[in-house]
Amino acid sequence: MMKNLVIAKASTLSVKVVVLAIALMLSASRGMAQDTASQPGSSGQSAAEKYFTDVVLINQNGERMRLYNDLLRGKVVIINSFFATCQGSCLPMMRNLRKVQSALGNRARDVSIISISVDSQVDTPSRLREYAKTIDAAPGWYLLTGEKANVDFALKKLGQYVDAKNDHLNIFIIGNERTGLWKKAFGLAQSDELLKVVQSVLNDQGSSSN
Repeated sequence: MMKNLVIAKASTLSVKVVVLAIALMLSASRGMAQDTASQPGSSGQSAAEKYFTDVVLINQNGERMRLYNDLLRGKVVIINSFFATCQGSCLPMMRNLRKVQSALGNRARDVSIISISVDSQVDTPSRLREYAKTIDAAPGWYLLTGEKANVDFALKKLGQYVDAKNDHLNIFIIGNERTGLWKKAFGLAQSDELLKVVQSVLNDQGSSSN
């Protein structure tokens, strides 16, 4: 069953936390996938898989990762865009992500952080590996680059694509792919407010909770 749209507010900075537009498609993907899989000749792909595809990105360890099946499928995720040489908002956002990851404690293993570079031709895996040390990224945090066409494609699918790297968005996409609940939040909000949003998505039980 498709969830109703929900709007919440992060009180400290009066930052709106809104359900992501693609949530409408993702929320319905469970039932659509079942219907599709039951049809003769069907590929059995869910609506979400068809939308995001398995375009390949490369993480800071040089490992190839498919956008949907490796990074999104069945997971709770926090997604943002950045670039390693950014002198503006990137580091404060990354510090917020690290604070959230740390504050989650044992539950951090249930949340993947997906940070996609908007400067893929400069941000090689080795550069991102060094950057990961700078921001103290713990396991489960993937800094991603790859072929420019692939990275641009992924960013467009996530609504994070920009023509110029300095115009990157300061938005976190926070989603539970299993239940279809997706929100977005201002990446420079107070980390404790961001934590509340992440926990609400992490704790979502899907249609059974309605």
